[in-house]
Amino acid sequence: MSVPSASALAFAESVRSTVEAMEPELVAFRRDLHAHPELSRTEHRTTERVSSRLAAAGLDVRLLTGTGLTCDIGPGGERQPRRLIALRADLDALPLTETSGVDFASTVRGVTHACGHDLHTTILLGAGLVLKELIDSGELDADVRLVFQPAEEVQPGGALDLLRAGVMDGVSQVFALHCDPKLDAGQVGTRIGPITSACDTLTVTLSSTGGHTSRPHLTGDVVHALGQVITHVPALLNRRIDPRAGVNLTWGSVRAGNAPNAIPSVGTVSGTLRCLDARVWEHAQDLLGQIVEQVVAPTGVEVDLQIVPGVPPVDNDEHAVRMMDDGARAALGSDCLQLTEQSLGGEDFGWYLTQTTGAMARLGTRTPGGRSYDLHQPDVVFDEAAIAAGVKFLVQTVRHAAAEPGGRHPGSVRRK
Repeated sequence: MSVPSASALAFAESVRSTVEAMEPELVAFRRDLHAHPELSRTEHRTTERVSSRLAAAGLDVRLLTGTGLTCDIGPGGERQPRRLIALRADLDALPLTETSGVDFASTVRGVTHACGHDLHTTILLGAGLVLKELIDSGELDADVRLVFQPAEEVQPGGALDLLRAGVMDGVSQVFALHCDPKLDAGQVGTRIGPITSACDTLTVTLSSTGGHTSRPHLTGDVVHALGQVITHVPALLNRRIDPRAGVNLTWGSVRAGNAPNAIPSVGTVSGTLRCLDARVWEHAQDLLGQIVEQVVAPTGVEVDLQIVPGVPPVDNDEHAVRMMDDGARAALGSDCLQLTEQSLGGEDFGWYLTQTTGAMARLGTRTPGGRSYDLHQPDVVFDEAAIAAGVKFLVQTVRHAAAEPGGRHPGSVRRK
């Protein structure tokens, strides 16, 4: 590993001292967001809080329709060549009742930040404030776009709204982080390639005339047909697709009938289709329709398949991951990096990576030696030391991205 240059050490010290000075403010800001969570597409207070703080720092804020905002830092096209690097955070909370017991717990009944989006937002705010100082003083040769996205927790998510609003126009690379309560605060998890899965919601509806259970031969047996779909479709899908693509079809809901002696006329089964490979994901959607029809055909019932597209995988670009690795080491030390595991969970940051290259990293939020929590649980507690760590990490990632060419030109990445 190379020894950091004097300029790199000076930059790191400048970032460290600036972040330490603002850390109390950032912790208070995060606690305020945590106490006042807002669900997807209702993040009005959160948007206003972020907007006001950025405006107070002399930055121009672009409010989006509904909720969410973006903010560009730098002189834009006045000095060329300069790269435009985007950083993205999400604003929304979850419909859960908090049981963490912290002093700043949610004051909104049935809503809480159980996924760490309050930390994501605070970290991006802090990074923006630091980056403004560095860009204004000439210590960083890049323009930066802050993207505060609403509605990550729903499908279709807010990423699509922001892409339609042009937030990725001109962006050469995009970076994000996500809380990981299984990593210690001060650690960062990265991985080249897919780290999250594509995720679609699907519903199979079967219908027939219905009838008496004593005479199943006189009607299409919807319940029997549902059983065939439930058991055979996932098995056949797995045999038609390369297992290395990480395809997973799992049912979560089945409904049919109310009486034990009556064959219902309609039945439904719903679930999720997940896949780590974006190209296979598109193929799987088409293949699924064929398999469902073939499985149902011998039963004599009618079938309707509805697929609601969700999110593509977060497929991290190799060069972007290297930049995050370098940024993490510069910010948090040479031993901070961990290889993060792949997840079949969905994250709509994947949509940004259909527009340009970039990467998402996992940011440790576990208190060293403390309990490992899981996300989307009402009792999750995040170590607030992760806020300063996340700010330094994002700032250093931008520095390395600005200094090292390698991002493809916007438009060179395959779009779905």
